[in-house]
Amino acid sequence: MAVREVRIDESAIETLAMGFQGELIRPGDPTYDEARTIWNAAIDKHPGLIARCAGVADVIGAVNFAREQDLLVAIKGAGHNIAGNALCDDGLVIDLSGMNAVRIDPEAKTARVEPGATLGDFDHEAQAFGLATPLGINSTTGVAGLTLGGGFGWLTRKYGMTIDNLRSVDLVTSAGTLLHVSEAEHPDLFWGIRGGSGNFGVVTSFEFDLHEVGPEVLCGPIVYDAKDGKSVMQQVREFNKTAPDELSTWLVLRQAPPLPFIDEADVGKDAVIVVPFYTGDMAKGEELIKPLRELGTLLGDGVGPAPYEAFQQAFDPLLEPGLRNYWKTHNFAELSDEVIDLALDYAANLPTPLSEIFFGQVGGAMARVSADATAYPHRDARYIMNVHTRWDNPALDDTCKVWAREYYNAQEPNAQGGAYVNFISESEGEEALAYGDNYDRLAELKKAYDPHNLFRVNQNVKPMA
Repeated sequence: MAVREVRIDESAIETLAMGFQGELIRPGDPTYDEARTIWNAAIDKHPGLIARCAGVADVIGAVNFAREQDLLVAIKGAGHNIAGNALCDDGLVIDLSGMNAVRIDPEAKTARVEPGATLGDFDHEAQAFGLATPLGINSTTGVAGLTLGGGFGWLTRKYGMTIDNLRSVDLVTSAGTLLHVSEAEHPDLFWGIRGGSGNFGVVTSFEFDLHEVGPEVLCGPIVYDAKDGKSVMQQVREFNKTAPDELSTWLVLRQAPPLPFIDEADVGKDAVIVVPFYTGDMAKGEELIKPLRELGTLLGDGVGPAPYEAFQQAFDPLLEPGLRNYWKTHNFAELSDEVIDLALDYAANLPTPLSEIFFGQVGGAMARVSADATAYPHRDARYIMNVHTRWDNPALDDTCKVWAREYYNAQEPNAQGGAYVNFISESEGEEALAYGDNYDRLAELKKAYDPHNLFRVNQNVKPMA
């Protein structure tokens, strides 16, 4: 393949290089293709320059360079964003993947995390002290992107969203200024970064509160034949209404994966997978989740005590990098019979065996934060749905996307409005859904901190006119 023409002034790049301790990667360099490869293989973009930063000084230099050269700029943490916002064509990628240190203070129960760290990096360090904070469900996800979009996972009902456990950040603004941002310093900006995506600057350090979790939790998948799917989902819906915050139970609709506790003959069958996660006393948890193991025709039961860090990696084999992905998302106040029927109908006709629909149970501590306390507004959601199509053959691009959009549109009348910003694959008007009633305040903040919209390769908030 021919090397794309570099459209960035070479003399300016040479000037940047003189004060840059990281690596500047151009088209045609031996590491260029590796550096522009991200988790979602459906994204194929060709930056004019990739600035792989070694530290904060490099980040400041790269931001100033992008502004002065009037470049389109993308920010790459771990490169896991579904929409591919870690990359851009022809412009500058500020690559933070090498800044991945995690430092735990076990006495203060806090963590300082650099923007290139993954959930796996964070959990590994924190669990050495029996500590954790609410994160996502795939260990290769980046802490930075997850946090800036809100962040939810297995611990959310007990300890809130990721942003509810954020104490402070260090952030480089579009003017190249480093700010320490917290409730006490620049509180307006602290409000905005908690759910406002990457609109306000480049975060170079996150500080989180930690909680005692594990080292073992009670968790695992219970796999039911989809022929009993409606009854299973209805029973889980009723069960979840009175579940304590220590327990989260998610529903996954997909073909039964090749798990050691599933008979080989049942692998590939349409299934409804019930996934409980309980952080608390094991004996109490076993008694609590017992009804979830008696819901229908069982294909396999993998629930048991497991290390928290291991369960955070349990879904990694289903989410490995290198495949093509497209997502759609809705929030739901409840799983009505209409929602269940539609989900089962579409799950019976998944476009590929790797595709799935899941409903993540939230609420609990997340719901006890007001909608305007942070930029993330959807505190009243009880389920967050991800329509996840996944495939390897580019010839299936349209098939998978059309199926996902059709299901999304069919469920829209049943949804409560709103969208989880980290699950948005492309700009189709969902930004307004993601930010909800907080959009205007975010636009005012954008005008104050990024008036020329330098940071626009994201689920963008335009500066208030």
